[in-house]
This record gives sequence, structure tokens and C-alpha cells, in this order.
Amino acid sequence: MPSHSTPPATPAKSATTHTAEAGHKATSAALALGALGVVFGDIGTSPLYTLKECMTTAGGAKAGVEDLFGILSLMFWALVMVVTVKYLIFVMRAENQGEGGIFALLAIVPERFRATAARNGRVTGMALLAVIGAALLYGDGVITPAISVLSAVEGLAIASPRLSPIVVPLTCAILVALFSIQRRGTGDIGKLFGPIMVIWFATLASLGIFHISRHPEILAALSPHHGLAFFHRHGLRGALILGSVVLVVTGGEALYADMGHFGIRPIRLSWTAFVLPSLVLGYLGQGALLLANPKAIENPFFAMVPAGLPTYLLVLLSSAATVIASQALISGAFSLTRQAMLLGYLPRVTVKHTAFDTEGQIYVPEVNWLLAIGCILLVLTFRESVKLAAAYGIAVTGTMAITSVLYYIVARYTWRWSAWKSGAILAIFLSFDIPFLVANLFKFFDGGYVPMLIGATLIAAMLIWSRGRTALMDQYSQRYSTFENAKPLIHRFLSLRVPGSAVFLAPDADHVPPVLMHHIERSRALHETVVLLTVKKETLPVVPEDSRFMVEVLGEGFYKLFVSFGYMENPLLLPVLQNLTHTGQIPFKFEDATYYIGHETIIAKKGGVHRVPEAIFSYLNRNAAHEERRYGMPMQQVVEIGTQIYL
Repeated sequence: MPSHSTPPATPAKSATTHTAEAGHKATSAALALGALGVVFGDIGTSPLYTLKECMTTAGGAKAGVEDLFGILSLMFWALVMVVTVKYLIFVMRAENQGEGGIFALLAIVPERFRATAARNGRVTGMALLAVIGAALLYGDGVITPAISVLSAVEGLAIASPRLSPIVVPLTCAILVALFSIQRRGTGDIGKLFGPIMVIWFATLASLGIFHISRHPEILAALSPHHGLAFFHRHGLRGALILGSVVLVVTGGEALYADMGHFGIRPIRLSWTAFVLPSLVLGYLGQGALLLANPKAIENPFFAMVPAGLPTYLLVLLSSAATVIASQALISGAFSLTRQAMLLGYLPRVTVKHTAFDTEGQIYVPEVNWLLAIGCILLVLTFRESVKLAAAYGIAVTGTMAITSVLYYIVARYTWRWSAWKSGAILAIFLSFDIPFLVANLFKFFDGGYVPMLIGATLIAAMLIWSRGRTALMDQYSQRYSTFENAKPLIHRFLSLRVPGSAVFLAPDADHVPPVLMHHIERSRALHETVVLLTVKKETLPVVPEDSRFMVEVLGEGFYKLFVSFGYMENPLLLPVLQNLTHTGQIPFKFEDATYYIGHETIIAKKGGVHRVPEAIFSYLNRNAAHEERRYGMPMQQVVEIGTQIYL
């Protein structure tokens, strides 16, 4: 039974404790390069389509120079306020043991705001907001790889129309290849993709500088008054432009979600010194081009280079960049899954650490292939990136707004900021988030329902799992709780102590393992030596041997044994138990011991409105990953005991 407790939160100002930033062999420069290939792919490829979409929304060829300046101003200040100010300066300070993302925020929200009320099935508003935000980000995580790879392949088909029939099959093949390499870890993927993104951003900056030098007056678009003037000219209807402007910050939430993979400093360094300047120069360069050639509005990005070989080279580079763009949300989905699992909102899954010097670099096979299947289904269903484009934005803007609210709770009640300070920051954040979200809601029937449907499914699953596990924990804590409270029951049922040793796995060190009590109740007998074994996961890559285990004597032949493993270690128990035998701290022989593992089967009650969620919870519980399978215990000495439970 895994613990439902929340991992301890790290104060906001302890970011230097992040494992990717202190005491690591990996340098900030290497991590910054890796971040370029993983974190910034999505937001970095926005210049391909953002200005074109914005100008089309504003009227296309009918849009005047004033509208061009207004749109560029809105795009620039969206990058500054949403990504730089909101996320990099403020939100990324809210880390939980080095991890970022919306569940990391929830973990450091005070307990009274996020506690689950298991008996009536309700969750607090803050917990519900976090679940909704995470689920929406998962939805966007399915769309981003699909639309990125599909648009890349379509770009190659434009260069050679004869390739059009193979666009969909080739897209599916590339998606399979992309998800297949995820097992190498974000570090290796970053090393592979990082140099390509360096070339990409350098190309953006170079082309931008070239066109700006011809029409330097475009630099005036950086003034915020042009953006305000746009709304003044177009009124409320002009606010719909924000549904296209938001494309400039799509991928911003991934910076926070991917923080555990590379660390705060490398992400901030890459953004401030390279990515942001390259993006701004690229957008202004497209604007300068439109000043010189208004007809280039059909595709201002590719019009920045002469027709012929330069166009083909740019199509090839942009194709590679858009494939890479999907990486940010794939990696973010891995981090979100791990956090949701630790907080009790998702079943246990297989989490593989892929870097010795960075705990946050992980690979989750189940999530990886579920995303792959979802992406391929979307490609086969929609078949054109333009049909998926409308789905872009709703999920991300919803998550951004929820992040702002949770950040306010953390600032006000965890960090004890004053009401005016935390409230002012919330007001600033929401002044951008809410208009973006409302403008994107108009896309709902054009494709925005896709991430919403995916999100709704995940919201239901997470809430059902959270409620079920909490109810299960309540049952166990009420029946058995601590070892001292369970002693009277043990004495009442126990009739015989037999020679030998028994090891009971106790995932929750605070409670007696249910399998122990079930065994005593049914057999009335117990071994002379009983070990309650808890395996602990540490934040170190390798635990020193002198800190490997700790023994607590409970009396009457009972012992608590805590065994610690680092995140890069294979958690094999037999070598540890062999060493323990030699110390004499517990009188048992590991080769003669019996190892007990318990699994509960949830039985849904017949009839009633709760039968469906109980059946879903039972299915999720049966298919959760069994961590104890990795412990390398001798199968001939293992006894599995199942219990049936009615919730």
C-alpha cells in the first residue's frame, strides 16, 4: 500500500539545492545546451506561424501598418510578461525538491487548501484546480507532437507536391521514432537536439537582423502603446486577436514543467541570453519584411530568404525544429506523472532515471507510449495540421491561469507574503491569462474540444484514484494504524510462534502492513522473527553503504528495517539482507526467510451511483506497477496474499 503522504516541500528561496545546480558534474553550459533541445522547442518554433495567424485574424491583406505594429507589440510584451516575468522570475521560484510544474505548486500549497475529503468524495478547490491544470497540459501534450510533426512533414510536401500522399504515413513513422528514442533520457536527447536548436535560433536572429537593418523603424513596435492602440481601434472585437497572439507563448508552461530535467539556472540562462533575443529579432524581422513587401503576408517566415535553394534549406531546418518542438511537452508529461503519482493522483507507474547527476531526468514508459498512441490517432483522424491548429492554446492558457491562482496561494499562505504584494502579482498575471483564455475559448468548436475531452477523461481518472486511495488509507489507518495500536489485535489472534523468519513489505512505514494482520487473522501463527521492511527512495544517485539500512527494535521478535536506495540504483534487497545478517542486528538468515507481499482487490458494490467509479478504481489498482517486483527477492521464498476490500 503506497503512502498517500505529500513529499516535503522545499522553501522557494532554496533553489540552489536543486540537484541540477549544486554538486553536479554537469556544467550549467551543458545543461543550458540540453535545455535548448528539450525545453524551448515548442516556444522556439512559434515564428513559423504566429505572425501569419495574427495578421490573418486581423484581416489579412486588409490589415494596415498600424495593425502590424500593434500585433508585434502585443507579441513582444506577451513574451516579456508571461514567459520572462511570470514564469522565469516568479513562478519558477516555487519548486518542490527541484521539481516544477503545477503539481509541484500544489505540493507546497498549505495542507488545508489541498486536503482530500475521502468520506464525501470532495476535494478542495486548490486540489481540483491543480488536477484540471495538469489534465489540460496532458491534453496539449498529445496535440503538440501531432501538429508539430505533421506541419513539418507538410512543409516538405510543399517543397515537393508529389510527396503529398505519404504525408500521413511518414508523420506516423516519425512519431514512432520520436517516442522510441525517449528511453535514452532527456539529457541524451538534449545533446542530440540542442545543436540543431542553436542553429535554428541563430538563423532566426540572423534573418531578423538582416531585415531590421533595412527597415529599422520596425523597432518602434516594441513600445506598448502600439498594442493598446490596436484595441482602441478595433474595440472588443479586436480582443479576439489574443487567440492568435497566445501562440507566441505556447510552450511557456513547459519551461516550468521541465524544470526538474535541467534546473532553474540553465533554463533562465538559455532564455535570457539566447532564446528571447532570437525570437524577438525573428518576429521583428518578419515585420520589417512586411513593411517592404506586404504580399509576403501569405508566409512571412519563409519569405525571409530568397526563393530556391535557401528556401529548401530553411524548410529542412524548420522541419527538424518542429519535430524537436514536441519534446518539451513529452518531457513535461513525464515530470507531471511522477509528481501526480507522489501526491496520490495517479497509480504507480514505472519511473526510470536516465541521468546520474540530475534526479529530475526521468523516463516513464507507460506515459510515453500512451502519448504516442494518442498522437498517431490524432494524425489519422485530422490528417491536416490546419485542422489541429484550432486546438492549440485552450489547454495551455487554462493551465497558465490556474498556475497564477495556485502561485498566489503559495505566496500568500506558504511564504507569508503580504496581501497587497501577493494580490498585486496575481492581478498582473491574470490581466494576461484571462484575456488569453477567453479569446481561445472561441476556438472550442473548431478543434479546441480535443484537449478538453482528453483533459476531462484524465480529471475523472485522477479524482477517482485520489478518492479511492484516500478511502483505502483511511480504512487501514482506522483498523491497524501504528504498531503499538495493532499490538492488542496481534495478541488476540496469535496462537503460535513458529521457528524461522518472515519479512513483510511495508510501503507505508507509519502503519502495520495489512498483509501481516490478514496473515495473523487467518493462520493464527507467526514466525519467531518478523521484519517490517520499508524501502526508501533517496534524492542521491547512490546511497553510501554505511547509510544503506537502519534497524528499529520493536520487541517480541518484531523489527523495523529501513533500506535506502539512490535513484540510479537497482533496488535489490538480497545483498542488503545478506550484509544485515552478518551484523547480527536481526537474528535471521536471509536464505531461509519467507517474504510476504500483499495485494488488495477492490470489489465494486452492486448497484448504487458509486459502482462505476469503484470499478474504474479497481481496474487502475490492478494495473498499477508493482514496485516490489524490482526488489530481486527469490521467487521460491515469496508468498503473495490477496485481500478483497469493499470501499
